[in-house]
Amino acid sequence: MTCLTRREVESLYNKISGFEFKEILISIAKSKKENRKPILDAGRGNPNWTAALPRQAFFIFGQFAVLETQRTWKEEDLAGMPKRKGIAQRLDQFLETCQDEKVRTFLSAFIDYGVKKLNFDRDFWVYELVNGIIGDHYPFPDRSLIHIEKVVRDYLLQELCQGVEIEGQFNIFSVEGGAAGMCYLFDSLVHNHLLHKGDKIALMTPIFTPYLEIPHLPDYAFEVVYIKATPLEVNGVKSMQYTKEALEVLKDSSIKAVFIVNPNNPLSIAMSDASKADFIKIVKEDRPDLMVVTDDVYSTFVPGFRSLIADLPYNTLCIYSLSKYFGVTGWRLGTIMLHEDNVFDELICNLNQEDKDELEKRYTSLGRHAEDVTFIDRIVADSRLVALNHTAGLSTPQQVQMAFFCGFALLDKANRYKEMTREICIRRKNILYQGLQRNLVQDPHDACYYTEIDLYEWAKEEWGMTYATDMDKAYKCVDFLYELAHSHNVILLSGDGFASSKWSVRVSLANLNDEDYFIIGKAIRSIMNHWKETLN
Repeated sequence: MTCLTRREVESLYNKISGFEFKEILISIAKSKKENRKPILDAGRGNPNWTAALPRQAFFIFGQFAVLETQRTWKEEDLAGMPKRKGIAQRLDQFLETCQDEKVRTFLSAFIDYGVKKLNFDRDFWVYELVNGIIGDHYPFPDRSLIHIEKVVRDYLLQELCQGVEIEGQFNIFSVEGGAAGMCYLFDSLVHNHLLHKGDKIALMTPIFTPYLEIPHLPDYAFEVVYIKATPLEVNGVKSMQYTKEALEVLKDSSIKAVFIVNPNNPLSIAMSDASKADFIKIVKEDRPDLMVVTDDVYSTFVPGFRSLIADLPYNTLCIYSLSKYFGVTGWRLGTIMLHEDNVFDELICNLNQEDKDELEKRYTSLGRHAEDVTFIDRIVADSRLVALNHTAGLSTPQQVQMAFFCGFALLDKANRYKEMTREICIRRKNILYQGLQRNLVQDPHDACYYTEIDLYEWAKEEWGMTYATDMDKAYKCVDFLYELAHSHNVILLSGDGFASSKWSVRVSLANLNDEDYFIIGKAIRSIMNHWKETLN
């Protein structure tokens, strides 16, 4: 990328996605040939840890699967397809020869979980995994493989619902990460006349940038109402939450759907019990027809997290990605989770006859009447333009890897892996604040996966309102981001791109080494001090 002038950089700010702007900042840092310092990119959120055991299990199990194909047909490098009969016993024999005791123990316990906890037939269960990891069949059922869906469901119930007993069943669509889930969902909402071009929706902000950008695409052109988090005192600590008054806007029946990222992004703050209670009360008493979409990707980083889908299973569709928790952004593993009894299907049933007739034509190639196709299965079909529904679904090797990750978490009764990932994020936030030379007050709702630093509030607290006003007149946040990249090789995102404060910056606490956060903190402090001296 050609290095842009400062004026050109400023002209692009707020015109392009924050993630695209980040690449411009990186090009600025790289342009200084005399500077050999590494670039510290705390803009992107992929973690620098990975879950090893479920990956080891995946690759060793894959070796067994290949041997199974060679059992049926082996001609030089050509092999056949696995056979189901007796396959579980052959896996037991294979595992006896496995020299990695930890992997052997995990795989045995994982297979036993399916058999003993979920009542799977042992041969059918092992065969699905073997057939899936070989990847020689289209995904069938296309929404999710039968046994794997049940394991993934157990994991989601464990992490999102905290053991709450919910009558009925959740259905799972395995997708190519949370991003694919978002894309598929928006399209299906429109295709099924649940949202129309120009309809009013609500976004609870701050929120992941694409949720802000997608509604304004020409295909949707939604009217957006923003429900903004504000500082509230929760158990003696200030936390960015939604007031009862702010949530009252959801009583407006013209708002068709509300979108939430919980914990949010870039603050990484989960909804408090009080905010959730107000939200739930409004939906149950005033808006039983409201479609609720919650994206809970950072949920595992908040102790005791409970998703809205646990309390509002009828109204809520949940998008969840495994990417951050297990370090699998490259694997593209995500889910759409929806209860079998839900408002989306109810609203479709209540469509006018003209819309129903149109949908009958849309889904006729599925060989069923549209009225018999649930909304989640419509999302599956729409993901392949309906006509290619027979090729829909997440690739089967990806589904097997997903099952191993979910099984790993289900079997980790002591939550050791979860505690380790939480400790990493908390430790790095503390180190960052040491570099900033600022006191850190820990919010119990904080996932600590990201942190947002409001430079204006900082200036006001440390040097007074007069200086903060002067800083706001003399500079812009883009100046700060540019200076960080140009002078310190530090890359951050603007909080404004997430509908947060125009003077805030987001620091990812997940993707760099611990000591890097002290350097980032010092760089931020250095610019703030320099501006203070300049404006004196």
